[in-house]
Amino acid sequence: MYATRSVHSAQSAYRENAVATASPARLLVMLVERLVLDGERALAAQQSGDWPAAHQHLLHAQDIVVELESSLDVDRMPAGRQLLSLYQYLRGCLVEANVKRDPAKSEEALGLARQLCDTWREAAMAAAIQ
Repeated sequence: MYATRSVHSAQSAYRENAVATASPARLLVMLVERLVLDGERALAAQQSGDWPAAHQHLLHAQDIVVELESSLDVDRMPAGRQLLSLYQYLRGCLVEANVKRDPAKSEEALGLARQLCDTWREAAMAAAIQ
């Protein structure tokens, strides 16, 4: 039992340190990676009929998208308005997937989240190279 708590404590400390020392680009990638994970977990929960778990994962995914929206400076970023529209559409899909218990909407949201994740990873790598 002590070993389990010790391992959990070490994992928590590692995660906190990783977030505290990450660059803004890496933080963004970490955020969209978690968005994908929440989408995967929500879809799996919906497919197994675990609606409370699906609800929690979809809510967390919505919170992430709201954070992405609020941190976006649409006037300074090229194509910022288009990205904001994409975030808003994604959030709408997540809400609909949750309210209607619709796995198809979860799949759509997950596909968008994966594309965003891939795009932000590529952008972060390109920025790191420069």
